[in-house]
Amino acid sequence: MQTLLTSGAMSRAGWQLALLLCSCCLAVAVPGGPAEEGCPAEPRQAARYVAAVYEHRSFLSPDPLALTSRKQALELMHRNLDIYEQQVTTAARKGAQIIVFPEDGIHGFNFTRTSIYPFLDFMPSPHSVRWNPCLEPHRFNDTEVLQRLSCMAMKGEMFLVANLGTKQPCHRSDPGCPSDGRYQFNTNVVFSSNGTLVDRYRKHNLYFEAAFDTPLEMDHVVFDTPFAGKFGVFTCFDILFFDPAVRLLRDSEVKHVVYPTAWMNQLPLLAAIQIQRGFAIAFGINLLAANIHHPSLGMTGSGIHAPLKSFWHHNMESPEGHLIIAEVAKNPLGLVSTGNATGKMDPSHRKFLELLAGDPYSEKDAQDVHCDGAPKSTTNASPTFNSEMMYDNFTLVPVWGREGHLHVCANGLCCHLLYQRPTVSQELYALGVFDGLHTVHGTYYVQVCALVKCGGLGFDTCGQEITEATGMFEFHLWGNFSTSYIFPMLLTSGMTLETPDQLGWESGHYFLKKRGLSSGLVTAALYGRLYEKD
Repeated sequence: MQTLLTSGAMSRAGWQLALLLCSCCLAVAVPGGPAEEGCPAEPRQAARYVAAVYEHRSFLSPDPLALTSRKQALELMHRNLDIYEQQVTTAARKGAQIIVFPEDGIHGFNFTRTSIYPFLDFMPSPHSVRWNPCLEPHRFNDTEVLQRLSCMAMKGEMFLVANLGTKQPCHRSDPGCPSDGRYQFNTNVVFSSNGTLVDRYRKHNLYFEAAFDTPLEMDHVVFDTPFAGKFGVFTCFDILFFDPAVRLLRDSEVKHVVYPTAWMNQLPLLAAIQIQRGFAIAFGINLLAANIHHPSLGMTGSGIHAPLKSFWHHNMESPEGHLIIAEVAKNPLGLVSTGNATGKMDPSHRKFLELLAGDPYSEKDAQDVHCDGAPKSTTNASPTFNSEMMYDNFTLVPVWGREGHLHVCANGLCCHLLYQRPTVSQELYALGVFDGLHTVHGTYYVQVCALVKCGGLGFDTCGQEITEATGMFEFHLWGNFSTSYIFPMLLTSGMTLETPDQLGWESGHYFLKKRGLSSGLVTAALYGRLYEKD
C-alpha cells in the first residue's frame, strides 16, 4: 500500500477496506486496559513482530526558565530514565522487539534556548561514527542520556527509539551557526538491540520550540531491522506536513513508522489518536505512536495503529503512564480494490452511487459552489450557518431527521452526507466544510468534510470539543477533494476509534462509509491536506 504515496496514487476508484488483519495480542486492547495482559509466550510467527509504545508521565522541571547545572539536569532526567528502564524490562518479558518513547519525555518542555542547555547531550553523527554508548561511555563528553538508552536497548535486546535534546558545536564560518556557537536540536535516536546507535532524526517542523533550531538540511531517516524491514522516523507536528513524513513513505519498502510525540489534543478533528489512526489508514502503514501523558495540559493519546485495527490509550483521568504492547503484521493489510460489483451491494451504497452518477453540483465560481438544481428528494432545506471549528470558519448545515442527503459547500469543496438513523437523539449534529488556509498554531492548507456532534443545541456550539455522544448513524460522507492526501477520521463516544467499512475514490469524489457504530458518533471526517498551498 505504500504506492499510495506517489502523486495521485490515492485517487484510485473503488478502494475498500479489507476485513481481515492478522490477529493481534496486546497489552491494551481498549483505553484503560491492563498493561500486564500481554502476548502469550508461544513462538512468534515470522509474518509478525511485537512492538511496544509507552505513554510517559514525565517528571518536569519545576521552573524550566531557570538556569541550572548539568548535575541537576541529569538528576531530573535520570528519574525519567528510571521509568523508561522499568518499561523496557516489562516489554522484554512480553517479547517486544522494538519500543518507542515520547517526545520531551526525558527533559520536559517550555525551556528557553539558554535554560535547556544543561539538559542537552552531545550528538555525534551516526553516519560518520559507529558507536555503542553503553560499551564506550567515555568516547564523548556529555552523553550520559545516550549511554543509559543504549544500555536499556542492550539489556532488553530490542530496538529502542527515544527523544532527547542534543547539541552540536558549530564554527563562526558556518553561515547558519547561531550566535552562541552551537546548534540545539529536538532529536529522536534509534538504538539497535545490541545498543549501537543506528540513526538520529532532528525535528524539522518545530511547534513553538524556541529552545531548538531547525536543521539546515532536512533529515529523511529510514532504519532497517531484522524483524520487520524498514522503519521511518519523524516527530509530533511533522505528521501534518509533506516533509519529512510523506516523502519518507515514497519508499515502498517503508511499512512502519516510529513516532514520538508531545501532542495537545484538540477536538473535534485533531486529537492525538485521530491523526495517528488517520495517517496509518491513509498510507497503509503501521504507526507506533508514543505521546507524553499530562492530562492537565490535554496531552494523552498513544497507540500501535495498523490500517485496519488500532490498539490505543487515551485517558484524561489517570495520572499514570501506560505501556501498550501488540503483535503486528510485517506487511500491513491496507486498502484493496473490489470494483463496483452490485451483486451484494447494500441499498445505501447503491443510493450513494446513484447520487454520484446524477451529481448536479457543477456550477462553480471563485468563492462557492452553487448547489441549485439538485432533485428535491435529495436536497437539504436546512439552513446554512457558520461556526468556528479548530479556529477555522466552517460552513455547516444541521443534520435533522432520521434520514436524508445533505450537502454544504465552501470555495471549491462540496461535502455530502447520505444518512440513516435508527432513532433521533436529543443532540444537534451538523455537516461542515472548510477549504482554506489554517493560520492558528501553524499555517497549512486543509480541505475538510466533517460530521460532528455539537456542544449543545445552538448552532454556535458546533465545533466545540466534546467526547461523549449517543447519536447513532449509518452514513456515506464524501466530497470533491482536490488533493489525494486525505486522512479518514472516525471517533465515537468515550474517545473510541472506529474503522470505516469502506472508503476511497468514486467518480472524482472521496468517500467514507460506515454502518454499525459501537457507540454514539462524535466525529466522522475526511481531513485533506494540500501541501503545495501551505
